[in-house]
Amino acid sequence: MKRYLIAVLMILLLVAGGAASAQDVVLEFQQWWEPELPEGSFRAILDDFEAANPGIKVETISGPYLTTKDQIIASAATGTMADVVGLDGAWVNVLWKQGALHSLTQAMEDAMYDDSELAAQIRLAGETYMIPIANFIYPVFVNLDLLEAAGIDPPTTRAEFAAAAMALTDPDNNVYGWAQPLSLEQPNGIQNDTMSWLWASGGSMLDDMGQPHLIGNEALAGTLEFIKSLHDAGVVAPGSFAMKENEKVEEFVNERVAMIVNTLAHFTLIRERNPDLNFDITALPAAEGYDGPRGLPYASWGIGISSNTEHKAEAWKLIDYLTSVEGNTKLTSIANAFPGNVNATPDFIQTDPLFMTAFEIFQEGYLANEFTGLPAAEELMRQMAEPFQFYLEGEIELDELLELAQEEWEDIFA
Repeated sequence: MKRYLIAVLMILLLVAGGAASAQDVVLEFQQWWEPELPEGSFRAILDDFEAANPGIKVETISGPYLTTKDQIIASAATGTMADVVGLDGAWVNVLWKQGALHSLTQAMEDAMYDDSELAAQIRLAGETYMIPIANFIYPVFVNLDLLEAAGIDPPTTRAEFAAAAMALTDPDNNVYGWAQPLSLEQPNGIQNDTMSWLWASGGSMLDDMGQPHLIGNEALAGTLEFIKSLHDAGVVAPGSFAMKENEKVEEFVNERVAMIVNTLAHFTLIRERNPDLNFDITALPAAEGYDGPRGLPYASWGIGISSNTEHKAEAWKLIDYLTSVEGNTKLTSIANAFPGNVNATPDFIQTDPLFMTAFEIFQEGYLANEFTGLPAAEELMRQMAEPFQFYLEGEIELDELLELAQEEWEDIFA
C-alpha cells in the first residue's frame, strides 16, 4: 500500500511539474493574437519568457478580436481586467478614461528601462499607455504592368502620383489611376487614404497639446487640395463616397485601379485572387520639397498593463521581453508583421522580395496614425468624411470643410 501511494504521488508530481507553484506569480494575458498565429507558436514564445524569468507564469485568455474587445472593455468597467492585455489603439482612450490602464511611462521608470528601441508609443496626457509590438503598415500598391505600359516609374512625389494617375486612367475601359474609399458607414478611408498623405510629408492634424488643429493648418489644407485635384481630374475610381476598404482592394485585384493605399495584410489575398497580377509597393508619395522621413499609416497589436493588477513589475517584465530584440523578432516573424523594436528583424522578410521592400520602407519611415488613442476615433473620421464629400463635389469651400470638421471634433474631444 505504501509503495502504491508513493507511486501515485510521483505520478501527480510529474503531471503537475509544468504548473505554477504556490510561490509563482501568475499573469493573466488576454489578447486575440494566439488564435491568429500558427498553433502552439505563441505559447512557445511565452514558454521562452517563463524560462528566462523563473517564478513568473503566464496564462493566456484568447479569443476572436471582437470578443476580446468586448470582454476587455467590460472587465475594465468592473475592475477585473487581466494583468496584461492586448490593445487596439482605438480602445485606449476609453480604457484610459476609466482608469483601467497603468502608466507604462511609470512602469519603464520603475524598471529603469531605455525606451530608445521602441518604434512607437501611444500616449495620453503625456504618459504612455500602449506600446505597439507588431505593426502592419499601409504603403501604396502599384500595378507594374499598367505602369510599364505607360512608361511610368512608381511615383515618389505628389506631382508624380498625379501625373501617373492621369496617364493610367482610361474611362472607356473602366480603368482609373487611384481608388479612395470614403464610405460614411466604414469611414476609415479618412485615416488610411486621406490623412495618410498628410503624415507621409511629416504633417499633423493635431496641435502640440494633442487637440484638433484643422483650421489654419497649411499642411492639411494642401493635402486636401491635392486630393480634390485628383477627383476633379477624373482619375479616382467612381463610387468613392460609398466605397469601403475591401471594395478598393477588389478594384485593384481586378486591374480596374492602378494604385491604392493598402495594408500588407492583403498580400496573400491579392495573390490568391489574381495570381497573375504583377504588382509592387512603395512609400506614400510626399509633397514637393519634403525630404524628411515618411510617416507610415499602420494598424498594430498593442499591449498594456491593468491598473488593478498586483503584479505590475512582473507584467512589465513580460512586455519588456515581447518588445526586446529576441522576443519581438520571434513574435513578428510568426505574425508576418513589422517589429515594435527598431532593431528586431523578422525572419519572413527573407522569403519574399515584396516583404523586403516593405521592411525597407518601414525602416526608412516612422509609424504615423494620429487616430490611435483619440476619443471616438471612428466618429472623428465620419465627421471629417461627410463635409469632405461636399468639398470634393464642389458644394462647399475648403475653409468651410475645415470649420465644420473642427467644430465636430472639438465637441467629441470635449
